[in-house]
Amino acid sequence: MPTPPSVAHRSLTGDAAAAEAPAAPGPAPGREPGQKPMINVAFDPYPTVRVGVVGLGNRGAAMAQGWSVVPGCIVTAVCDVRVDRAERTADQLVADGKPRPAELGGSKASFKELLKRDDVDLVYIATPWEFHYEQGKAALLAGKHVIVELPVATELVELWDLVDTSERTRRHLMPAENCGYGRNELAMLKMAHKGLFGEITNGHGGYLHDLRALLFSDTYYADSWRRLWHTRSTASLYPMHGLAPIAAAMDINRGDRMTTLRATATAPKGLAEYRARFVDRSHPSWKETYVNGDLVTCLIDTAQGRVIRAEHDVSSPRPYSRVNTLAGSRGIFEDYAGVASAAGGRVYIEPDHGGHTWRDFAAYREEFDHWLWERIGDDAAHNGGRGGRDYVLRWRTVQQMRAGLVPDMDVYDSAVWCSPIPLSAASLAAGGRPVAVPDFTRGAWVDPRTGLDSPPSEMPPVV
Repeated sequence: MPTPPSVAHRSLTGDAAAAEAPAAPGPAPGREPGQKPMINVAFDPYPTVRVGVVGLGNRGAAMAQGWSVVPGCIVTAVCDVRVDRAERTADQLVADGKPRPAELGGSKASFKELLKRDDVDLVYIATPWEFHYEQGKAALLAGKHVIVELPVATELVELWDLVDTSERTRRHLMPAENCGYGRNELAMLKMAHKGLFGEITNGHGGYLHDLRALLFSDTYYADSWRRLWHTRSTASLYPMHGLAPIAAAMDINRGDRMTTLRATATAPKGLAEYRARFVDRSHPSWKETYVNGDLVTCLIDTAQGRVIRAEHDVSSPRPYSRVNTLAGSRGIFEDYAGVASAAGGRVYIEPDHGGHTWRDFAAYREEFDHWLWERIGDDAAHNGGRGGRDYVLRWRTVQQMRAGLVPDMDVYDSAVWCSPIPLSAASLAAGGRPVAVPDFTRGAWVDPRTGLDSPPSEMPPVV
């Protein structure tokens, strides 16, 4: 059975018992009778994928429109605690020439009405983080597949429970990790698997994004939900966008796995400094105390002897970066390097390169462009969203469901990519001591299998 909730709660509260976290992985909880893995389990084919959207703030409303333009996909229901958001989203879909979805809302329990509908195959969840676990689990129990904005959950007990619930219900829970579908990230992945970097030894990913103005906005994050997370714990709150592409290139859960994590954190200065300079004393944020470090760094060891550095910082003045660096015995790729490059990265690979001089990444990206970008890159560019990554994520999800394919990213990826949140809190509470990363696959990580490096496949024709 999963760890009791009282134990999991310590990971984000800094309970002294976190100092007892093991330095080596412990045994995984056993499966219940009849419970089976979801690894390499294909979708039953869906002629049309009918999507229900839960959470219609900035992200959810935009994605509702985005799902509606994917071939063979229709948004059949939209839901938000604020009824006006559901109505506004439905109005926009109609204005775009799409069928009007059912409108649900008015309370935190309204999403349960969406889950009862028989015209929803896939539930997309874009609510504040604290609701992801409850809503994701409820969607699985309702017999729906579900794709959840990150993090899918913030506690180890919740992550284990999502794994178990997916296995018991035979429904997929997938992370809405659009950065895994980034053009550079997928080209880097192909280069790694082709051996261009030699033996991979380390990678560096991050979510380094100056969100200070948005965090103190009274309208962008409803009820200031995201800023309030910085008052609750010292943890790496959102490392997934930088971590996921590095994990994919290292075949985490597909031949390697993360084993231990140790974390460091700088002092929490950025938000308080910004508030002092730019926020009026009448603002409710002046009643808050910020405890999360500005820069939280996780060093993660893998079973194959690799090291991943994952960083999170949304409180400091700096240009945006996900870092996206992969290195091995024959070369290195660095993204966000500030060089004048059409592809936005730089590379150094032996024997092609020498003289200790970086080379432009553009030619390599053209050679190793992923088939998804070759096939739908123009559509991605015209349908917006995070440099086209959102469209690729949506198109590929719908294609996999309609064609009856195995998902590129599954519940095990969801769990391990989100585990640095509670694990970093436990490590920091223990003075930076290494803590164990659970094996959510229960041993299946040793078997190679495809993921984001999927072979080409077709979108079924829309009848």
